[in-house]
Formats: sequence, C-alpha cells, structure tokens
Amino acid sequence: GGGMSRTKIQHISDVPLHDAIIEAVPGIGNVGKLVVDGLVASCDSRIIARILHPDMPPHATLDSEGLLRPPHLSIHSVNIGAQTVLCICSDAQPTTAAGQYEVAESILNFVKDHSDSRLYVLAGLAMDPEAQGIHVVCSEESTRGSMEEHGIEVRTGQPESGMIGLAGLLVSLAPLHEVEAIGLVADTVGGATDARAAERLSMFVQDKFGLNIGMDLDRTQAIASRLLESVGISEAAIAEISGEHGYGDLYV
Repeated sequence: GGGMSRTKIQHISDVPLHDAIIEAVPGIGNVGKLVVDGLVASCDSRIIARILHPDMPPHATLDSEGLLRPPHLSIHSVNIGAQTVLCICSDAQPTTAAGQYEVAESILNFVKDHSDSRLYVLAGLAMDPEAQGIHVVCSEESTRGSMEEHGIEVRTGQPESGMIGLAGLLVSLAPLHEVEAIGLVADTVGGATDARAAERLSMFVQDKFGLNIGMDLDRTQAIASRLLESVGISEAAIAEISGEHGYGDLYV
C-alpha cells in the first residue's frame, strides 16, 4: 500500500475459498447495487469485513440485530449453490476524490492479500430507454485478450465518457495491485432503481462468466422496493456524483 490511507478494514471472520468477487456501490439506476444487495439478501450470506473511511457520509445505521454501525462498505461471503462469491457493497461511497481513491486501493489490497479470483465491478450508464447494452471494460491487454478468446466482445469506445467514482477507480487501479478486474456497465434509464437493467446485468454475468448470480425480474423488483424503503439511497447523493459536476452521462 502507498502512503497513509485513512481507510480501516474491520475483519469479522475468515475469508473463505471463493469463485469470484463482485463489487457495486450506489449509482445511476443502482443497477449493480440491486444485483449485489439481492445476492446478500436472498442467499446464504455472512459478513466477513467492514471497510470504514472518514469521508463516507456521516450516517451511522442500525444493523439487522439493532446495533448501531458506523458508515461502511461491507464484504459478505455468499453461498450460491456450489459456488461462493464475495460481495462488496454499501449504501454510500466516500464523498471526496481522495476518499474514493483510498477505499479503492484498500479494496484492491484486500483482494490481492486474500484472493486469486477476478474482481467484477458492476455499474450503470445513463442512456436512452431503448439502449440495452452491457459494456465490458478492462484495464489490461491480457484481460481483454482472455475476454475475446471466450467470445465476449470488449468495445473499446464505451463508456465513452469514462467511469467516475469508486467503480472506475477499482477497475483502472487494479493492474497496479496485480488484481484482475473487469467493469460490467449496463445501460440504464437511471432513476433510483432500474430493476430491468439489474436483471439483464445479472443474467449477462451468469451466461458469460458462469457465476450463478442470475436474478429474475420479480426477485430484482422485490430487492428494488426494499432498497427504496430503506434510508440508504439518497437521491441527492446520487445526483451529486452523477451529474451535478458537469460529468455528463457518466456511469457510476
């Protein structure tokens, strides 16, 4: 790790053997978040670590046992049939560029230390309603090569405006930490929750990468309505990272 990161990782239980790591934080349409939160909520899961950072919005929340927890990203181990997937998720990300960078580096260090698996970063890209693409984003030639060998198209021009926030930092910084990472960005109409785009994204990962994370629309919509009821998703926070700064149609 470089310099003085302000990130703390609270280890809660051992990291089990696993087939993949999937990360998503709130963003446009909350597409990736719906998938990851859905897995944690509906499969056999347990928390293995919490990631704390002082630039997270200062909102402590009650956990399922009614205990107050500091703002954090969580890492869960999720058993899906015979597969085990680590899921990194949260209701927020740091509100500063430095904070997002530090958390990205801490996550990549954690992956480097505890895993040989690929990191999949799920996100959404605001597009017209008829756009239904899934963009595969790589940060290394070798990763792109292995995708193409498996018949997975890596379009070099999308998302054309790049990726902002934790998602883009995780994918782009991964090579520096010797982690193989892939960004999977689904076109979404945006809004607070786009369950259809989340279903499409989960099915794409299942079909192309053989991870059993595909969720049908009913299940995805159930997760979406639970998400909207919870205090976690702040429309203002999403607007702040996704458009108010002149970043245009970025994908978070």
